[in-house]
Amino acid sequence: MKTLIVYYSLEGNTKYAADKIAQAIGADTLQLVPKKAYSDKGFSKFLWGGKSALMAEKPELELIDANLDEYEQIVFGFPVWAGTFTPPLRTFIEENLAALKSKKIAAFACQSGAGGEKAIEKLRALIGAEKLEATAVFRDPKGKPSQDKDAQIAAFSERL
Repeated sequence: MKTLIVYYSLEGNTKYAADKIAQAIGADTLQLVPKKAYSDKGFSKFLWGGKSALMAEKPELELIDANLDEYEQIVFGFPVWAGTFTPPLRTFIEENLAALKSKKIAAFACQSGAGGEKAIEKLRALIGAEKLEATAVFRDPKGKPSQDKDAQIAAFSERL
């Protein structure tokens, strides 16, 4: 099954997991890049990112070069911001909602705190999927690497 991993990563944790999953299952990746970058430092990172997530903002994205018709499965990856998925995913999902309806959907969240399961449920609801093929929540896989975290990523990959 041809799979595309669509993800947004601010600090590298989600990119780390997406790359490991892509390597394990032979998937393509698509990193979402907002035209106006989010701050990755200090208080403004939490204030601006959290506000953007809570207000369900849809930032404009850099040009996306992917044909969703080529894929049977889409895996979404994101860091958890204010208990939800990141705004760049909202933009991508809402712009491609019709195409996503016919796909198998899976998702993983990366977090330092809590809220990953709730964020995945919000993503599922936005897509309108009855269920997701597989889900996982990873805690700082790049920021605090360990064999256990890599094993969790590998186990998620096997379910795809």
